[in-house]
Amino acid sequence: MMNRFEKIYSQGIVDVVEIWVDRDTGVNYLWRKAANAGGLTPLLDEDGKPVITGKYKNQ
Repeated sequence: MMNRFEKIYSQGIVDVVEIWVDRDTGVNYLWRKAANAGGLTPLLDEDGKPVITGKYKNQ
């Protein structure tokens, strides 16, 4: 079974920023963690549209 999400970027140890891709849609998500808090949001381009990784789009 393949995982739906794939981590494609990671930075930091205590304050963490990661980018995850939904393998079904290609949509990129930004994950931010600091101390005991974290959040996930779609990664948007300059026009406010979701960033889509073409490798997964329309699979």
